[in-house]
Amino acid sequence: MSNCCMKTEKIRTRTVRQSLPHHCLQALKPWFKLAAIAAVIAALGICSVLRAQPSGSEISDITGDYEFLQPYNTLAILQEDTMLKGYIDVLQGQSESDAILSYPIVNGDRKGDRVEFTTRRIHEMYYHFSGTVRRGSGKKPGEPDYLELVGELQTIQNNSVTNQQTVERRQVVFKSKGKR
Repeated sequence: MSNCCMKTEKIRTRTVRQSLPHHCLQALKPWFKLAAIAAVIAALGICSVLRAQPSGSEISDITGDYEFLQPYNTLAILQEDTMLKGYIDVLQGQSESDAILSYPIVNGDRKGDRVEFTTRRIHEMYYHFSGTVRRGSGKKPGEPDYLELVGELQTIQNNSVTNQQTVERRQVVFKSKGKR
């Protein structure tokens, strides 16, 4: 082959190689556009979900009534800065002398999304909760399950005769009752 023919062959090869990706890209352009639009829509959807459910540190106040173990028991919390006050009302069984026992919160604290409190001892028993606050399924403040307290509840019982202590631990979710 002469030099002239070799140059023409090289030019043809380059032209075919360069034009092939261009044709493929032209055919794929609508798919790229659809994929980009779908990615933008997905990103906006994720952002709106994350914005709708603030983290515990974005929840400014957890004051309210929560279901405590049973729907008819109440955990009432009043938040003052980082200090928590309140009580737990527990409906007793028919064999108990008191209809409702009210356990006042004697030590309560909130730091960011962390929540911790301990009640006063009544009839040699008290409660200790340690967990976090998060948004529940309620859509706006005042609705049931707008906030949830999630963590470990300890039920501590002291035997005054044997001077022994038993601790029952369980994972719990206390849902806000909402405003009536």
